[in-house]
Formats: sequence, C-alpha cells, structure tokens
Amino acid sequence: MIGNDTHKIRTNQNFHDFGNSLSMAAEIQESHLLILEDDQGRKEFTLENTIYSIGRDRDSNIRLVSQFVSRRHATLVRLPRQHNSQSYYYRIVDGDGKGRPSANGFMINGRKMPAHDLQNEDEIVFGPKVRAIYYLLKNTQRSGQTDASEYDITLINPSMTEDMEEI
Repeated sequence: MIGNDTHKIRTNQNFHDFGNSLSMAAEIQESHLLILEDDQGRKEFTLENTIYSIGRDRDSNIRLVSQFVSRRHATLVRLPRQHNSQSYYYRIVDGDGKGRPSANGFMINGRKMPAHDLQNEDEIVFGPKVRAIYYLLKNTQRSGQTDASEYDITLINPSMTEDMEEI
C-alpha cells in the first residue's frame, strides 16, 4: 500500500519510489535525435528548433545529399504535447511545409504517408539509400541526488597488478 508521502512512477517496466520532497522530485528530460544516412554517409542531428527544412537545397536545415530527393523534400515541425507543456514531439510533413509536396514523398516504417507524428525508432525513407531514424531519448533524473554514472569506480585486486608487472 502506498502512503500519503510516497508516489510510484513507472519507467521502463520498473517501479521506483520517490518521496514528495522537492529535492527528490523526478524530472524527465527528453532529447530528440535524427540519424541520417545519405550519399555522404551518416550524420546525427539533435533536434531543438521549432522547424526544420529537409532536402537537397543548400539552404535546408537538414541537407540530404542524393540526386533522388527533392530540394524541399520534407519539413519537421515541433509541437507541444497536450498533457505536458514542458514536453513536445516532432511531426514530419511532405514537401516545403507550405502545401507544395515533394516529387516522390517519403515512407515511414515502410508506409507512404503525407505526414506523421514521429515516435521513437521510426524509420523515414526519403529515397534510394537515403533514410533517417528518429530517436526520442528520455532521461529520468531525481534532482538533489547524484547519478551513479557520474562516478567510475574500478576495483582492482592487488594480485592483478603483480601479475601484470611480470609480463
């Protein structure tokens, strides 16, 4: 049974107990990442802006290097989530974002679509050998506490160092 001063928060199939105190408040931080593969190889983009133009055009925010994609192939738009004003998601729309579609469109997870609200690990195919994977990374941290990953504690058995000196 849960007491009045304790809440359970479910994350990744595990339950964690957090108290009501401000120093123990859970804070979820999201990162939006787009990993792109085109004729020039692999590139990573951390998405933070409200809008991105995607295409072959040199002025595109995310430039695709391939003869098979349009100059203004797609547009990424950041939108707020209804249930949480601090959280947002990205919608990808075919074309320049002003109603003019690209020549061949794109496919999301194998299906051709004019627009799609991106979800973690969605695959976007813009053309032959031109694709992107979208990642939504969530980091849950408790403010006022230190993350264990900040410290690298390596325990060495003294007998191990003696063996290494003999080699």
